[in-house]
Amino acid sequence: MDVFDAVRTVLAVREFSDKPVPPETVRRIVEAAHLTASSMNGQPWHFVAVQDREMIQKIASVNVHGRYVAQAPLAVVVAYEDGNRFGVSDVSRAIQSMILTAWADGVGSNWTGWGGLEAVNKLLGMPDRLKVLAIIPFGYEPRPRKAGKKNRKALGEVVSSERYGQPFM
Repeated sequence: MDVFDAVRTVLAVREFSDKPVPPETVRRIVEAAHLTASSMNGQPWHFVAVQDREMIQKIASVNVHGRYVAQAPLAVVVAYEDGNRFGVSDVSRAIQSMILTAWADGVGSNWTGWGGLEAVNKLLGMPDRLKVLAIIPFGYEPRPRKAGKKNRKALGEVVSSERYGQPFM
């Protein structure tokens, strides 16, 4: 799948089957994060790939906005260096890289968290200098569905040409 097709068809997945994510796919997902561009090449991030079912359950229990993480066979905890002015932006880019890479390999995911995840730091033994921004669950959907049906505003409503309000092509 090319990149545009992944962007065009990716959907949020909030339900997962028990099928494990193969090791080579796990590696591609985290490598996509690792290879993502970062401001001034600072790479102010750390990623923890969690596959242990018990730990995934614990992480899900403290994730108010994503309890369904508990179903996933893989969760990647995404943290950034607290106080780094580019941290949130850089890890956000890395999250999108992981989501698109996973989708291209047939693995669904969704962004969960966005703050309030201090307990995850403790669960994973992360240093105080890192702040968890998100937990991304990865896995296969239990039932196949059609990908890519997006409900979006018309392109002309959200894109201008040269100056705000000027019609785009």
